[in-house]
Amino acid sequence: MSLFELVLLAPEEAIDHLSEALDALDALSVSVEDADAMTDAEQALFGEPGMPPPKSGWQRSRVVALFANEAAAREAAALLPPQDFFAGAQVLGVQAVADLDWVRLTQSQFDPVEITPSFWIVPSWHEPPAAATQVIRLDPGLAFGTGTHPTTRMCLRWIAGHAPAGQRVLDYGCGSGILAIGASKFGATEVDAVDIDPAAVESTRLNATANHSALRAGLPDLAQGSYDLVLANILATPLQVLAPLLCAHVRTGGHLVLAGILARQAQELTQAYEPWLALQVSDEQEGWILMTGRKA
Repeated sequence: MSLFELVLLAPEEAIDHLSEALDALDALSVSVEDADAMTDAEQALFGEPGMPPPKSGWQRSRVVALFANEAAAREAAALLPPQDFFAGAQVLGVQAVADLDWVRLTQSQFDPVEITPSFWIVPSWHEPPAAATQVIRLDPGLAFGTGTHPTTRMCLRWIAGHAPAGQRVLDYGCGSGILAIGASKFGATEVDAVDIDPAAVESTRLNATANHSALRAGLPDLAQGSYDLVLANILATPLQVLAPLLCAHVRTGGHLVLAGILARQAQELTQAYEPWLALQVSDEQEGWILMTGRKA
């Protein structure tokens, strides 16, 4: 059965009302994009991580609502224009959506990711590269961390270069569990992975099982005592807030590895952690940095 999409052009002030109305009309999904994208009038909507967006919406938006059948799409196209909130908007058309193999299309966007020449992140539908002697199997899911982002790659590269064999490791803000699994793959004997999001905890457990990695996953209160290695790939602001807690979990002589930090934020992180340990920039990629420190 083919799906049908209703395409609208709408001003910024109509978007919220339109989205609510389309939801009430049983749209399966509603997407909003800059109608002036790829032109001189294109607007930047999102700022840098941790910074407020410069605008809450585009001046003109292209709204695409997906419906289960043509009748529902055409009914919505007829019901919306008479509404007061539709002022300044227009119906661009109703059209059938081409049948696609969505699973194959999604999978094609995720190729194996090289961490080092011998260490790779490989989706389950791919064969590992011939040079891969260490592999994490990971598919895109609900939780952040597929190995494609520079912060994740830098953390994994650090783990591979400092193989934590025989160590007790904490992954704080574990997301998909990829760092905890990496630590386990490189010899850590006890790994705790914690996150405030229950979906991340469940994702970590499933990914650990798929990778035959022994670890414990849970909410933050699972983390108890001191660790040889503490990993936290979050963002600069929460990392500053968490400084006392994270440092308290690092044993004397242990390592702290922090990511999710922009290069311009290095000094503020250094100052936030100075009472407990000296941080240094250990890696940099695409404007992001990895900061590490050892507890004296």
